[in-house]
Amino acid sequence: LTTRPGTLSNDFFLNLLDMGTEWVADPRWRGTFEGRDRATGEIRWRASRVDLVFGSHPELRAVSEFYAAEPESFARDFAASWDKVMNLGMPHRR
Repeated sequence: LTTRPGTLSNDFFLNLLDMGTEWVADPRWRGTFEGRDRATGEIRWRASRVDLVFGSHPELRAVSEFYAAEPESFARDFAASWDKVMNLGMPHRR
C-alpha cells in the first residue's frame, strides 16, 4: 500500500485508513481485496485479508491510527524492533 517501494514509511497505515478508499472483495482471488477510489471507482490498491485486519480489529486499528499520524515514531519503533529480532540469540551488548 505504497507508491514508494523500498522506502521505510508509514504509507501502509495512511493508505489503509484513507476514508477515500472503499475496500471490496476481489471476485477473482479469495481473500484478496481491491481498494477503490470512492469518487471514481478506480482501483488504488490491492490487499489481503491479513492487511485489512489492521483497520478492522480495534486494538490493531488504534496502533495503525497512531503510526499513520506519527511517521517518526513508526520509523523509530520499526528500527528498534528490527534490531531486536535480528539480534535474538546473540550475546547481550553493553
